[in-house]
This record gives sequence, structure tokens and C-alpha cells, in this order.
Amino acid sequence: MLHLIFQSPIETAVLERIDSGDVVVFLENAVLRVYQHSNISDALSKQLSSNRLCVLSDDITVRGIIADELVKGIEVINYAELVELTVNNPVIQSWT
Repeated sequence: MLHLIFQSPIETAVLERIDSGDVVVFLENAVLRVYQHSNISDALSKQLSSNRLCVLSDDITVRGIIADELVKGIEVINYAELVELTVNNPVIQSWT
């Protein structure tokens, strides 16, 4: 399953609904919550052991965030990669 997370702040309950093997993309203002020292950085780090976590490059650039500030292991992807994820995942859950 592909999870598209738009909401900020990100509720830990949302992270608890992500199953092993799922892909998560943080978009828009949700990228503001995936800093290394955010209040959910530990929960995100735990998710990385069994899930692919991504942020959209344009969303972090617009907000003045550089990849080194993100939780280690979160991938920075572009729009083409986001489209590929939507094509490859028939089930998509949006969290707004």
C-alpha cells in the first residue's frame, strides 16, 4: 500500500496504521515533521526498518529544507518517482 501523508502535524496514530512493506510519501507541510530531531523522529526511524519512507524534493526545497536535516534513511524523490509509486501501488491511502 502507498500512504500519501499531507497533514501536519503527523499523528502517531497514522504511523501505527502503516503495515510492514508499505511505502510512505510525506508531501506539502508534512515534510516539516520529518526532521531528525522532531517529536516523531524515533517513530519514523522504527518505520524505516520495514518500510520505504520518502519526501518529495520540490516540497522540501520550497520549505528551505535540505536532505541532511531529515531523519536518516528517508528518501528524497521527484515527481516522476511519485508517479511511478502511484502506478505500482494499486491501493493508495491519503492522510490529510
